[in-house]
Amino acid sequence: MKTLDILIIVAYLGILLVLGGVFFSKDRTASRFTLGSGKIPSWVVTLSIFATFVSSISYLALPGSAFSGNWNPFVFSLSIPVAAVIAVKFFVPIYRKINSPSAYTYLEQRYGTWAKQYAAFCYLLTQLMRIGTILFLLAVAINAIVDWNILWVIILTGLFVSLYAILGGIEAVLWADAIQAILLILGALLCLIFIFVQLPEGVLGFFNTALEQNKFSLGHFNLDLNAPTFWVVLIYGIFINLQNFGIDQNYIQRYMVLNTEQSAKRAAFFGGMIYLPVSALFLFIGTALYVYYSQTNSLPIELQNNGDQVFPYFIANELPSGLSGLLVASIFAAGMSTISTSFNSMATVFLTDFYPSQGGTVLSESKKIKILYIVSILIGIAGIVVAIAMINVKGILDSWWKFASIFSGGMLGLFLLGISTQSNSKAVPIISVISGVLVILWMTLSLRFPSKAWALELHPYLIIVAGTMVIFVLGFLLIGFVNRFPKLGLK
Repeated sequence: MKTLDILIIVAYLGILLVLGGVFFSKDRTASRFTLGSGKIPSWVVTLSIFATFVSSISYLALPGSAFSGNWNPFVFSLSIPVAAVIAVKFFVPIYRKINSPSAYTYLEQRYGTWAKQYAAFCYLLTQLMRIGTILFLLAVAINAIVDWNILWVIILTGLFVSLYAILGGIEAVLWADAIQAILLILGALLCLIFIFVQLPEGVLGFFNTALEQNKFSLGHFNLDLNAPTFWVVLIYGIFINLQNFGIDQNYIQRYMVLNTEQSAKRAAFFGGMIYLPVSALFLFIGTALYVYYSQTNSLPIELQNNGDQVFPYFIANELPSGLSGLLVASIFAAGMSTISTSFNSMATVFLTDFYPSQGGTVLSESKKIKILYIVSILIGIAGIVVAIAMINVKGILDSWWKFASIFSGGMLGLFLLGISTQSNSKAVPIISVISGVLVILWMTLSLRFPSKAWALELHPYLIIVAGTMVIFVLGFLLIGFVNRFPKLGLK
């Protein structure tokens, strides 16, 4: 890398630390750390929601997926409007009414402490996996560009993000997210333009080659449930995105930062909708890289079957000085925006949903802040460990989607059951959750032992769908049964 590239990256990292310092208030309270001062503009929260959705998974794995395959992942993006509308109409008003920093307070009010802690635990597991995945992809990019050791890049990046996220709390995270959202879009746009300019056969040759190779395909439209067809990815996307915008603490905490319900609804909807064109932009980059290297035959053999590393290789070897540094900063921006969000939200969930009250007394603000800081540091360390464990994993996008399905534990089904029924039965949600978790375990084991007679041949993306539907449908049916036969004592 040239001096200009390094200066751009250092300047970017310096701005983040300055933001952390600016919002490091002497009047530190748990409320300000988790919900801010109440003066954050709506557009900042909107960009923060978008930046939370985008990560290194999008910035590197989507181009890698388009390079190795086609536009099948874009079907996931097409499901966002459906999930965003449902979240805005049904979920946002509930959280605004409850007025808690944790999304899972709703489940406590609806079904009791066990429901809150179950959903919160599933959330923490999912976010820990997400942090590790993003840290790893960041390290892959930096290793490909400057040949730094992946292990040390993971460690130093994790510690750096922990530092600025802890210093400034949610306000520093939100403003940093907004800056990072603009930076990552700008970097991706400039990169795509540069690739098109460099194509030996021009834009027309690009489309001819891409169409000939069926690179714009959204996947097969058959009803095969054991393959990532259009319908499987679409259904998966609706459930995952409804989980994101409807029950994920990362997003719900942002709905609570704003002063009015209407501004929260607008931020939720437009924060999600921005991702549609941006995900297409990432996929265009992957397709353009495929066409570029098909026409130039300049890609090393060892990278031809490793799509995740092609984009970093292009940044390191093809981009001019300055633009290369901007792209590295953009990749950092994509990853750091999500990681810092997870640090703050996970700490908030731990304090609100798990930390036991001491003899019924209210914790002091200094005690709460201490807990938030310590938990944030521990989350950073745990995320680093997960990232290191992923060093030898191939196909990061597929790996992330599979683990997200498994760790979600069908908790979306519990929320849907809560908002769509009036029953206060204590037994029904417990029976439903246990049944859903058993189905998730069954489907997960089927992946590991596909030859067994009891194995169910369904694509891993459908795990979250099955778990959610079992909890919701079974619970709905049981509630009707309980109402009709009240003497059974299942109330």
